[in-house]
Amino acid sequence: MNTSSLFIVLVALVTITAAVDNGLGLTPQMGWNSWNYFACNINETIIMEMAQAMVSSGMAAAGYQYINIDDCWAYSRDKNTHVIQADPKTFPHGIAYVADYVHSLGLKLGIYTDAGTETCAGRPGSYGYEEIDAQTYASWGIDYLKEDWCHTSKDVPLERYAVMSKSLNQTGRPIFFSLCDWGTDNPWEWGPTVGNSFRTTGDIKDNWDSFMNNLMLQVPITSYSMIGGWNDPDMLEVGNGGMTNTEYISHFSLWSIMSSPLIAGNDLRNMDAQTLAILTASEVIAVNQDQLGRQGALVRSINGGLQQIWGRMLADGSRAVVLFNSDTATSDIQLLWSDIWLMSGQSMNVRDLWARQELGVYTGSYMAINIPAHGSVMLRVY
Repeated sequence: MNTSSLFIVLVALVTITAAVDNGLGLTPQMGWNSWNYFACNINETIIMEMAQAMVSSGMAAAGYQYINIDDCWAYSRDKNTHVIQADPKTFPHGIAYVADYVHSLGLKLGIYTDAGTETCAGRPGSYGYEEIDAQTYASWGIDYLKEDWCHTSKDVPLERYAVMSKSLNQTGRPIFFSLCDWGTDNPWEWGPTVGNSFRTTGDIKDNWDSFMNNLMLQVPITSYSMIGGWNDPDMLEVGNGGMTNTEYISHFSLWSIMSSPLIAGNDLRNMDAQTLAILTASEVIAVNQDQLGRQGALVRSINGGLQQIWGRMLADGSRAVVLFNSDTATSDIQLLWSDIWLMSGQSMNVRDLWARQELGVYTGSYMAINIPAHGSVMLRVY
């Protein structure tokens, strides 16, 4: 084993031991969630059709594995056992039935709860019922839990999430734990000790300003993300229609280089070809899933931040780069080797990850010409 490979292994071991001990989240999670497109308008048929579409579209083959039911599935608690009950109108066969179907397709099922007394939509929360809920989810075959932060009064996020984290681990079933407290109490500082990912922002909306807000909130915290515990700037809006495809490519590029969870939020049954191409871009996804687990960072801002260079190290020693033009006009962006921890005299190969094309060998720098407004170029330099 050479020196660089040994360093990568040691980094991975250190970050894994610092994270919650459930063996999950070794790379950022990939899947689909119901909230961005459907909100509360969900039922078991929709969830099962999404699972089927994830497979038939090729998304499962591209790495997506979780089908996650968000808020509005729960209805009440049994008066005697306190076991949570699914809404009988929308999930008449129960959640275990849906889980069995999702598993039959080779996928995993996720579900939603809240750390407070009620969910954000007013359904029963898990406050005080964490142990029984965890056991119930495990018995249903749940693989992923998202826990929100509504109706929590003055509770401390770390304390409440630790209760659910311990309860999940005690079930004996591996259940990915996604914390969703919108950045309350700086979860990037403690989240890896109790969960596999942790929301660092408020809810994303399907528009440019919301995307930019959530992106820029990541700038000071990229060093906290680690294997087993990932910063989460919220789900993808790709394909929902509020932004252009150029903007969605930037969205997907930046979430990928930041090791963010790749959780699609569109209607998988009715994707156009370009949406599917964005969500299944193999070389871009490979950056997100790189085993070194080093979150990409903003390494240089130009023109007051209208042009940005994001970079990260990859496990094979190469660098991934996003040249991002957030301006409303076309712009050129020059990448300097010093931006990505290389010596200026080095000659390096440059590959365009969206075009899947080698661009040539360059010494000291690379200039991307005519990047469109709100557009980006994603590269691998090696």
